[in-house]
Amino acid sequence: MRLVDTHTHLYLKEFENDIHQVIETARHEGVQQFYLPAIDSAVLDAMLALEVKYPGVCIPMIGLHPCSVKENFKQELELIDEWLQKRKFVAIGETGLDFYWDKTFVAQQYEAFNWQMEKALEYKLPIVIHTRNAMQETIDAVKPFAARGLKGIFHCFGESKEFAQQVIEMNFLLGIGGVLTYKKAGLADVLKDISLDHIVLETDAPFLTPVPFRGKRNQSSYIKIIAEKLAEVKQVSLEEVAAITSANADIIFNAASTS
Repeated sequence: MRLVDTHTHLYLKEFENDIHQVIETARHEGVQQFYLPAIDSAVLDAMLALEVKYPGVCIPMIGLHPCSVKENFKQELELIDEWLQKRKFVAIGETGLDFYWDKTFVAQQYEAFNWQMEKALEYKLPIVIHTRNAMQETIDAVKPFAARGLKGIFHCFGESKEFAQQVIEMNFLLGIGGVLTYKKAGLADVLKDISLDHIVLETDAPFLTPVPFRGKRNQSSYIKIIAEKLAEVKQVSLEEVAAITSANADIIFNAASTS
């Protein structure tokens, strides 16, 4: 059985003392690829070092997280532009809109998000989207780019069936993680009638740890717990969930690297 973690921050300090063990434990559970979303320029060295250490296994993206959009966001975008000209990445992300923590830079978040979506189209890359307390605003921002062929993943999806349908209609995938195991989230009910063809799996490690490890550091091996829960929700085998979601990940990311 093969699993793919489409969104994990293995380069963060939470993993610096045992990263090899974390990766080996996940690989023992069947996780063969770990896709690494960027946050801002501060994480690039650590992220790219993992790529060198685990080639073809730890796979980096490039992007500016909405919570990292500050006064210097234009310099951050210039660095992304420079990197895109230097080498290949499999996606732009994570980017998007986050109105939960701070609304000081809302206008700049929109500017940075639009810029990154334009770059994704220019380089024929998918985009990995973070959205919090801004789901409809994010969908509305994406729609004109989706109409021009932009594809990608709404990472950490935990919203309603109506929002899920809007995402699917744009030809985007739902990134499903530990939230699926939280009873009060209601995500299981949302996913019951949604085809596995629209879903990829993720951990968002070290964040959003699934039950029964909630409250502890998340890690990529726990993606098997998420896959098991999804299999239960969909009333299919674990192997089917693994096969379809991994194929979806291959298509969304490998289509970019081979185009």
